[in-house]
This record gives sequence, C-alpha cells and structure tokens, in this order.
Amino acid sequence: MGGGDLFDHRAVMDSDFSGASGSDQNFEFAFNSSNFSDRVLRIEIMAEPPGSKSDGESGAAAVKWARHPKRKREEIKKDKESLATESAKSPPEHILNCDQPDTEDCVAFENNDEDAVAMIEESPPNIGRDGDDSQSNDSTWSMECSHVLRVKSIYISSAILAAKSPFFYKLFSNGMRESDQRHAILRINASEEAALMELLTFMYSGKLSTSSPTLLLDVLMAADKFEVSSCMRHCSQLLRTLPMTTESALLYLDLPSSVSMASAVQPLTDAAKEFLANKYRDITKFQDEVMNLPLAGIEAIVSSNDLQVASEDAVYDFVLKWARAQYPKLEERREIIGSRFIRLIRFPHMTCRKLRKVLTCNDLDHELSSKAVTEALFFKADAPHRQRALAADESTSRRFVERAYKYRPLKVVEFDRPHPQCIVYLDLKREECAKLFPSGRVYSQAFHLGGQGFFLSAHCNLDQQNSFHCFGLFLGMQEKGSISFTVDYEFAARTRPLGEFVSKYKGYYTFTGGKAVGYRNLFAIPWTSFMADDSLFFINGVLHLRAELTIKQPSPS
Repeated sequence: MGGGDLFDHRAVMDSDFSGASGSDQNFEFAFNSSNFSDRVLRIEIMAEPPGSKSDGESGAAAVKWARHPKRKREEIKKDKESLATESAKSPPEHILNCDQPDTEDCVAFENNDEDAVAMIEESPPNIGRDGDDSQSNDSTWSMECSHVLRVKSIYISSAILAAKSPFFYKLFSNGMRESDQRHAILRINASEEAALMELLTFMYSGKLSTSSPTLLLDVLMAADKFEVSSCMRHCSQLLRTLPMTTESALLYLDLPSSVSMASAVQPLTDAAKEFLANKYRDITKFQDEVMNLPLAGIEAIVSSNDLQVASEDAVYDFVLKWARAQYPKLEERREIIGSRFIRLIRFPHMTCRKLRKVLTCNDLDHELSSKAVTEALFFKADAPHRQRALAADESTSRRFVERAYKYRPLKVVEFDRPHPQCIVYLDLKREECAKLFPSGRVYSQAFHLGGQGFFLSAHCNLDQQNSFHCFGLFLGMQEKGSISFTVDYEFAARTRPLGEFVSKYKGYYTFTGGKAVGYRNLFAIPWTSFMADDSLFFINGVLHLRAELTIKQPSPS
C-alpha cells in the first residue's frame, strides 16, 4: 500500500540520518551473500576517459579531480544546457552511468542521477562468492562498449542499501517494478573501483578497511555521489585525525559535494580552515608562500580573528596585492573582491586615512566601497555599548570583531580650526591590560595631527621610586621630521559610577621626533588596585582612555 511505503521510507531514512550506528546495525555477514540478498548489482569498470591519467592506485580519482580547477559559472551553465539538449535528442538511458565527473563538468558535484533507472535483465548470471561474474563474456561487452575493461557482479540487499542512501532508495523504488527484475548495472571508471567497493562494504558494516588519505578522499566523493551521508561523516572524521598539510587542507576546502550533503563534510572543511589560519597567522612571515595560495586558502586566512597583523589596513593591502597578482584583469579582480572579500575585511577597524583611500580605489566597485566606508564610519561614531552589541550579533559579528592586531585600533576626531586638533579614544579590555604585567606595553595605531604621525602607548612599569607596578600612558611621535611641534595634551579616562571622562593629567611638550611624553602612574594607584574587580576604571570590563591634542605653533626646527 502507498501509505506503508511512505512509512517505511521515513523510517529507514531517519535511522541513518539520525546518526545511529550501533552494533545492531552491522550487516557485514550479509555482504555479497545470496542467502541474504534480493538483487544483483553488476558493476561495469570502464577505461579512463581520453586525456585523463590513472596509475591504478587508490586516490586516482581524488588526484584527477584536484588537478582541474573549477570553471566559471557561465561555462558550467552552457555545459548543463548542452547536456539537456543532447538528452532530449537521445533515447532514455537505462544504464546508470556513475563515471566520476571532473569538477569542470558539474556544479559542486551535483547528483544528476535522479531520473536514471537500473537496467533490467530477465535472469541473473551465475555469481561466485567473491563477486566475480564467471559467466560474463568480456569480448561480447567489448563489442557493445569497447571501453569496458571488466565486469564485477555482487549480491546486494535493496533494503540495506536503501536504508543508507536516498539514491538507492529512489533507484529501487522506481527502477524495479516486477518481482523477477533483479539486475541493476552501475558504470564507473577504473580509478573509482576501490572507493565504490569500500563504500558498499561500509553500507553493510559501518566500517572502512583503509586509512589511506587519498583513498578516504575517493570514498568520501563516492559517498557524496550516492548520498551516503553516514559514510561522508565517517570519512570526514577519519581525515581529521590524520596529519594535515597545506596541500591536503586546500583539497578539503574545495571538496565537491552537493548542497544536501555539505553538512557531512563541514567539520573537515572547518578543520582545514583552522589549520591554514593557524599556519599563516603572521602573513608577513610567509608572504611569498601566501601569495601563491588559491582563493579558498586566502579566504580561510582572512576570515580568522587571530591574524597577527599590524592593523586592518595591512589586511586590506594584502588582499589587494594578492588579487592584483592572481587576477590581472580589472573586471575579474573587482568581481572577486566584491563577492568574496568585501565581507571579510573589517573596515570598521581601519584607519580613517586608509578608508579615504578605499573610496578612491579602482579595484573596488564604487557602490560597494562607499557602503563599506559609510558603515565603518557609523561604527566608529557609535557608543561603546552599541559597538559591543554589533560585535556580539552573529549575523554581523564577522565585520565588527577586532582581530589580534599588533597595534590597537583608535577612534579619532579631527579639527582644523582654530588650531589643528584631534581627540583620540583608545579602549583596552581588562584581559589585555592583565597581559601587560609586569613590564609589557601595547601600542596604538598611528594617527595624524598637522601632517605628522603620532601614537599612544600603554605600559605596565614601576613607579618613579621603583616601589610598585602601575599603569602608564604615553604619547609618541612616529619619526623625526623637519618641523617641531608644541602639543598641548590632556589624558582622561572614564570612571564609574557616572561613566564620564575624568581628566587625569594635562601638559604640553615640544616634539622634535622620536620622543614620547606621558605618565608612569596615570591613575596614581598600584597595579593591583588598578586591576581589582571593583576598580573604578573598568566599565563592563573595558578601560576607556582619551587623549586630546592641540598643536599651538608648528615652527622650523
């Protein structure tokens, strides 16, 4: 009855996709056994297509796939349209063609076998226990299809295969309507034979006999094609336990899988991203190597929160440099940056000077760059609690979360009249301050006043009498210039309970380059009191500092 079939289908699908894999589901004893089988699966093993190379070893399919880069969507679309046209001209195909396609010939390794049905034969051949077809006539098959190398036939249980795979469930539901129609044919390339046999064994036993990374990759791709998500998860788990290299991580990031099966390999791709992000955390150390990585690898690195870069400006410059090297044509470069990188660059943490350059950069679409810069400026102007809310929001957090910058981001407000002036805001988290003890220091990004570069630095140091550690704040000029600056400065900090900025020190200093001025004990208390849980200076775990600077009279040195 129709209702019974529907119930059975849901039951078997749920049992597999729920992740249950207990010992009571081990049917290894039934594999290729006539006593426990109701179908015969005939596997036609084909010669490799012209132009492909197979050494006969495991992993050949994975290596073949890895050698071919993906083509553009437009070309793939043309191929699919051409395939549809050819199908309309040709009679229905009754042999299930399971050749491993290159990713050049499919989009994300989509499963195109929904409408295929098994070939039906009136009587099965005489099959030996080892699965070889002792009665098959290879010369006859060679006449019909000259590239068939050999034929292998095995007994199968349609119930077991259907329980593990929606692909086989549809095959047995649609392709075998009569009780005496027991023979289905699969056609595969020679390089896929080992992977297919491992997959069939897994569907019965829940185990694999190999630990070879290349063969596991082949099995994973076969499992994707035949929609065996439990095997994909198992291969993914085994591959994650093996040592990873840059080459293998890039393979995992570009694994072809259908949308419905993508979640099964997600842990593996996540592990590959983490490996690359950790290895290339300091991109300046591996600049030449990183510049040669493909798009997927660069995306994994730029996505990381733990990049050890001077500032987000450096990330932006790196992406531009890589894109210009990999995509010499401006249109392609604009498309890649706009579609793949614009969401990964943390524009809100870039300096205002760099944001101005973003607006005039020809490598970015003007509309996209304007939107990114506007959002960044609004973020910089937001209240701290609003900034924290944006960074905590899962839907927007990637754009607003700070990385592990070597130089702390600032908020800067500039004025030109009546004198060049700027107000600089520096926020430090409690844990960042704790890392400064006993003699550490943290530097801010550079900011500019009167055309000269300045920076703030926070220190943990001993007080002037060397009696206890304390928190210090300093203002420095980046490099020696031809003009000296007399700067009026004021350091302030927000304090509880009112949360307002309170002036701590005022003064003036004439900078001539390479000098810094400030206070060794900004809060006039020991370090332990400054870091205490009830400290007046941490609001929601953040220390808010402000420096107000005014140039009174620049003069020739």
